[in-house]
Amino acid sequence: MSLDKNILVKLKDAGFRQNDKWLVKGVSLVVEKGKIVTLIGPNGSGKSTTAKIALGIYKKIDGKVEKYTNKVGYVPQKVSIDWTLPLRVNDFMVLTENLKDDAINEALSLTGVEHLKNKNLGTLSGGEFQRVLLARAISKKPELLVLDEPVQGVDFTGEIALYELIKKISEELNCGILLISHDLHTVMSATDHVVCLNGHVCCSGSPIDVAKNKEYKVLFGEQASQTLSIYEHRHDHVHSHEGDIKKN
Repeated sequence: MSLDKNILVKLKDAGFRQNDKWLVKGVSLVVEKGKIVTLIGPNGSGKSTTAKIALGIYKKIDGKVEKYTNKVGYVPQKVSIDWTLPLRVNDFMVLTENLKDDAINEALSLTGVEHLKNKNLGTLSGGEFQRVLLARAISKKPELLVLDEPVQGVDFTGEIALYELIKKISEELNCGILLISHDLHTVMSATDHVVCLNGHVCCSGSPIDVAKNKEYKVLFGEQASQTLSIYEHRHDHVHSHEGDIKKN
């Protein structure tokens, strides 16, 4: 049987055990070119662990990981930076990568922060810094992009803008994205497939299917599910100038 050439990484019953404790177990998922797969779940549910399994950071795992690309970009949940250093955005872009100016400019332009190229990192807002991190991750045009809570430190409006940007990156680079988020509501319009974790896969599917699932309601509450249902209703059609409803 021939392999689907769109598949970038595939986890089958994957898990990781540390100090005689399973951090996550039995995770199966597939990330394809041009698709966004979102991992959601409470703190300690194994989201970051699953991402690191997919990246190959954890070697001694349970189950199986098949990775079909080495062109990978990664934005970790925490980035350690000495904010007292006079480090410009341009300097940060080339800290660990040998990048040409054209590649830097293109990446910063795609994430909307090319004008900040010579600004000190310490002067950036939370949203600007997250955009710079994204630019750094896509500077070598990865096929697979792994983003661990890429909107932290950003207000709600900024979150929506960043998720729209992530969708744009997926489309323009035709890269597959494995995205970790704490909130299904804000990523709903951007993501193709959702995997809900709580040490294992509680449920998976389209955003609206996951929102209706009993396991999701147990973890996030009935109110979260109802909010998503309202969101889906508002976004599954458009209104014509005459007021008629047209399905998207």
